[in-house]
Amino acid sequence: MNPLDRPIWSALTTRQSQFAQGNQLALRFQADVEPFAAVAVDDAPSLRALAELIPADEPILLLQSTPSPVPPGTRLVSERTGVQMVAARPISGDRPTEAVALGDGDSSEMIALAEMTRPGPFRARTHRMGRFWGIRREGGLVAMAGERLKLPGMTEVSGVCTHPDWRGHGFARALSAFVANRIQQRGETPFLHAYADNAAAIALYEALGFAVRCEVAVQMFARSG
Repeated sequence: MNPLDRPIWSALTTRQSQFAQGNQLALRFQADVEPFAAVAVDDAPSLRALAELIPADEPILLLQSTPSPVPPGTRLVSERTGVQMVAARPISGDRPTEAVALGDGDSSEMIALAEMTRPGPFRARTHRMGRFWGIRREGGLVAMAGERLKLPGMTEVSGVCTHPDWRGHGFARALSAFVANRIQQRGETPFLHAYADNAAAIALYEALGFAVRCEVAVQMFARSG
C-alpha cells in the first residue's frame, strides 16, 4: 500500500502516533484533534474495530483512495469525492509580510474561521498537528494555512481559508506557497486534499506546482443506534 492511499492510517501509525486512539486494527485521532479514523484494510475484524471507535454523539470521517464498506452497526451520513494532490516541482514561497505564527491562544479564532469557510474539520487541538500561519486585518484573523497530516517524508498542507470579506487579496495563495515551501525546505514532499468539485482551489494548487495523484473518498459514518 502506498502510504498516501490511506493517509490517516499512515499518519497515526508513524509521525502522529501521539494523537492516536484505538488498536492494531483501527485507529482514530483524539476527538479534540480531528474526527478522522482509519483502518489498514477493509476486512470484517478491522471494520468492527472501527465501529467501536465511533462515539454515540459524534460521527467519524474516513479519507482514503477507495470507498470503505459501511462498518457494522453504523450508517453512512455523507460521502463526497475529493482529490489528493502532491507537489510535482519546487514551490517558491516567501513568508508573507503580515503572516504570523498561530498557537494555543489563537485556537478559538482559527476554529471560527474554519467553521465559516469550511476548508475541512478543525478542532481545538488541530493546530498542534503542525505549524499554522495566519494573517490579521482590523484586529481579526482573516486567513490561515498550515500543516496537518504528517507521514514519513511527507506533510499535508491544510486549513487553507480566507474570510469572505477578505478574498481577492491573494492570502490563500501566498500562505499555501509559504507553507509548502517550508515543507520542501525540510526535505519533505508537500501534499494536500481538495474536494473534486472545487475547481478554483484545484486550479490554485496546480498553479503553485501541485498535481492530482488520485481521487479520494471522504466518508462520514455515525452509529446507527
